[in-house]
Amino acid sequence: QVQLVESGGGSVQPGGSLRLSCAASGYTHFHFCMGWFRQAPGKEREAVAAIDTDGITSYADSVKGRFTISKDNRRNTLYLQMNSLKPEDTAMYYCAADMCSVRGWGFSREGQGTQVTVSS
Repeated sequence: QVQLVESGGGSVQPGGSLRLSCAASGYTHFHFCMGWFRQAPGKEREAVAAIDTDGITSYADSVKGRFTISKDNRRNTLYLQMNSLKPEDTAMYYCAADMCSVRGWGFSREGQGTQVTVSS
């Protein structure tokens, strides 16, 4: 049974940084596509970042240059380094399996989410 467990969320001031992690278990194809999406209260889901089988990354325009997605295939762990955080980045962040791009995006399953709050 595939499980995705996110961690690393929290509260931070504008301009601060956080690093999210997503540990995958029971997932034999972790080397395939993985990604992150977020959802703020009252708003639609938004694809944030994705990394495909070849390690090619894609980002939402709103986070480009500030966020970096990476994965460690040996540890079955996905990361999202978030720098220069803004209040508009406040949302629940979800790790997603089989999410290959932020464009025309989809996924097969997600984790339970980790909350990121950016405020002064």
